[in-house]
Amino acid sequence: MLYSTPNKIRYKLLLTPYKDVIQVSLPLVLSTGSTMVMEFTDRVFLGNYSLDALAAAAPAGITAFLFASFFLGVAGYVNVFIAQYTGSGDNEGVGASLWQGIYFAILGAIFMAILATCAVPIFSIIGHNQDIQQLEVIYFRILCFGAGASLVGATLSCFYSGRGFTRTVMLIHMAGTLFNIPLDYALINGKWGLPELGIEGAAIATVSSWIFIASIFAVLIFNKKNNQQFHLFDKCSLRPDLFMRLMKYGLPGGAQFFLDILVFTFFILMVGRLGKTELAVTNLVLSINGLSYMPMWGFSIGVSTLVGQAMGKDKPDDAVIAARSTAHIALVYVFFMIFIFLFIPEPLIKLFLSNSLKVVETEPLIEMGTILLRFVALFLFFDSLVIIYSGALKGAGDSQFVMWSIISVSLIFLFVPVWFGINRFGMGLYFSWSCITAYLLVLFIIVITRYNNGKWKEIRILDH
Repeated sequence: MLYSTPNKIRYKLLLTPYKDVIQVSLPLVLSTGSTMVMEFTDRVFLGNYSLDALAAAAPAGITAFLFASFFLGVAGYVNVFIAQYTGSGDNEGVGASLWQGIYFAILGAIFMAILATCAVPIFSIIGHNQDIQQLEVIYFRILCFGAGASLVGATLSCFYSGRGFTRTVMLIHMAGTLFNIPLDYALINGKWGLPELGIEGAAIATVSSWIFIASIFAVLIFNKKNNQQFHLFDKCSLRPDLFMRLMKYGLPGGAQFFLDILVFTFFILMVGRLGKTELAVTNLVLSINGLSYMPMWGFSIGVSTLVGQAMGKDKPDDAVIAARSTAHIALVYVFFMIFIFLFIPEPLIKLFLSNSLKVVETEPLIEMGTILLRFVALFLFFDSLVIIYSGALKGAGDSQFVMWSIISVSLIFLFVPVWFGINRFGMGLYFSWSCITAYLLVLFIIVITRYNNGKWKEIRILDH
C-alpha cells in the first residue's frame, strides 16, 4: 500500500480545504469568467467594427460600472450575511437577508436610471474627443437604464453563493453569456435580420443578458419549496434592524468596491487625455487583464463565503485555512497568466485589432500593448492576493479597514501623482502605469499585514 491508514487520514485532511475551495470557488471563477468572456467578446466585436467604438466602450462602460459598483458591493454583501446565517443554521435569517438586499438593489436601480439623464454633462467634463463622447453617451445611457436588472441579479445570486451552492450561479451566468454573445454580434454588425446598431447594439445586448440572468434566478428561488425552508414569502418585509446591520457592514464593502473601480476609471479617463491611441491601447490591455482579474473576483466571493460560514460557526481557524487554500489555488492560475502576458502577448493584442488596419497602424499598437502587458505581469501577483485576502476580511466583517486602506493608498500613490504627472508635468503613458503598479504593491502590503494580525477573527456581524 502506498499510504498507511494514519497517513491516508492525514493526507485526506490536508486536501479537504482545497477540495472545499474548488467546490465553492471554481464555479464562481467560471461564473465571473463567463462575464469576462462576454465583455471580452464585446470588445473584440467593437474593435473589429470601429476603433472609435472600442475607444468609447471602455470609458463609458467602466463609468457606468463605477456608479453601479457601490450598489453591487452592498448588495453583494448579502452573500456574507447568508453565509454566516447558513453557518449558524438560521434559515429564516437567510430569507430575510435576501429581501433586504433586494430592497437596496431597487434603490440602486432608481439612482442609476436618474444618472442616465446626466450622461452628456458627465462625458463633457471628462473631455474626450467629440466623436468619442457621442458614442460614450449612447453606451452609458443604455447601461445605466438597464443596471437595475444587474443589481437584482447580483443580489439573487447570493441566495446560492452564500450557502455554497455556487454551481447554480455558474450555470445561470454561462446561460447568460451564451444568450449575449450571438445577440451582441448580431446587433453590432446588423446580422440575421437585426439592425446594425454598433455600440448601441453592444449595450442593448448586455442589458438583455442582465434581464435574462435575473429572471432565471427569480424563477428558481421564489417557489414553494424554498419558502418552506427559508420563509421567503413570510420574511419579505423590510426589517429595519437587519437592513441597518447590512448597511453597517455592507456600505463599507460597497464603498470599497466603488473605490476599487474608481481607481481604474480615473486611470482610464486620465490616460484618455494623452490621446486616442493611448486610450485605445490602455482599454485593450485592461480588457486582456480581465482574463486574470475577473476570475480573482470569483475566488474573492468564494473565500468570503467560506470565511463567512466558518465565522458563523464561530470557527475562525477554519477561516484561516480557507483563505490560505484559496490563495494557493488562485496563484497557480495567476502564474500561468503571467507567463502568457510576458512571452506570448501579441496574439492577444491582435484579437482587438481590425483586419482593415494597415501594418504601419498596427505596429505601434502592438508595441505599446506588449509593454503595458509587462506592467500587468508585474503587478498581477500583488493585485490577485489583495483581492483574495480582502475577500477573506470582508467575509469576517472587516470591510471598513479595506475601505479606508484603498482610500488612503489610492490618494497617495495614484490619484495625486497621475493627475499632476499628466496635467502639470506632461508625464506619459508608462509613468501612469508605473503609478498603478506602485498603488497595488503598497495596498498588498497593508492588506496582508492586517490579515496576519488577526483582529478580524474577533468581529461578529450576526445578532445572536
